[in-house]
Amino acid sequence: MHYDCLLKYLASLDVRVRVGNHLSDEVAVKALVTGATGFVGSAVMRRLLFDGHQVRVLVRAISDRRNLQGLDVEVIEGDLGQTASLLPACDGCDALFHVAADYRLWAPVPEELYRTNVEGTRAILEAARRVGVPRIVYTSSVATLGIPKDGSLGDENTAVALGDMIGHYKRSKFLAEEVARTFGAEGLPIVIVNPSTPLGPHDIKPTPTGRIVRDAIAGRLPAYVETGLNIVHVDDVAEGHWLAFQRGRVGERYILGGFNLGLRDVLIEIADLAGRSPPKIRLPHAAVMPVAYAAEAWARLTGTNPIATVEEVRMSKKRMFFSSAKAVRELGYAPRPARLALEDAVQWFRQQR
Repeated sequence: MHYDCLLKYLASLDVRVRVGNHLSDEVAVKALVTGATGFVGSAVMRRLLFDGHQVRVLVRAISDRRNLQGLDVEVIEGDLGQTASLLPACDGCDALFHVAADYRLWAPVPEELYRTNVEGTRAILEAARRVGVPRIVYTSSVATLGIPKDGSLGDENTAVALGDMIGHYKRSKFLAEEVARTFGAEGLPIVIVNPSTPLGPHDIKPTPTGRIVRDAIAGRLPAYVETGLNIVHVDDVAEGHWLAFQRGRVGERYILGGFNLGLRDVLIEIADLAGRSPPKIRLPHAAVMPVAYAAEAWARLTGTNPIATVEEVRMSKKRMFFSSAKAVRELGYAPRPARLALEDAVQWFRQQR
């Protein structure tokens, strides 16, 4: 389901909804969304606008603002690294949806990931605490969760430690979630959500998974490595954020996932939707690792992005299969079939060519 056609009309209406038992009256929410120029953040922003809520977005001066075009939002120019910009951004808001993150599986300067994901989270949550934002949803990731060794599905309680995190992105998100949990333990009214692998429209960067879809459509994936992903429509992730705001228990976390699929199954679906033949060559991880090292070395020399990364290959050795049963049970979360997420992603990427 896409909301774009109704957004501007609905935003002009005085729509009132019940936002949960933390507020006694039915009110229209004024929400700050960080990361609204990105993929998941823009979906959360659109979900809020769909119900007629007032949306304020924190945007860096250098950000690509295509995902904001034509939308009735209040833009506050600032940065998670600029503490002075965060207090006025949070002030007067009923809700904070902290979605912004540096989502890169390869960064020439890894410290940038920690600066944005960990220290940026600390800064925005401190600002929210200082001005008294009454309800916060923090966007983590299933990257922070454990994967059972027996092949069962991971959930919110699967044991995991920092040492289990592969690469700087996962480590930075793990530490950022620890920051959020600490704020919650100290009394901040925060609910944590852990999206799995979202797909759909408005992936302008694109994300690492979005690149797989884009390249598969273009026939640039002649081979693959076997791995497993939990595919979810980005609009369902956005709905899960709103449900977490309405119904989530403070201090709890909720996996916002969809359906578990092997990468080959995903590529077969994409090929079918794009009218192409799926890749038939399955490469062993050991054969791909030297290519990833070489690609990263070349990227450092040229300043480009590598076609494959060591972190991606290491991560692909584990099947990222998860259960959203807790979100379904407690929030009323109901993700649509993975095929629909892939359909919308393929359609959107084809329109961008």
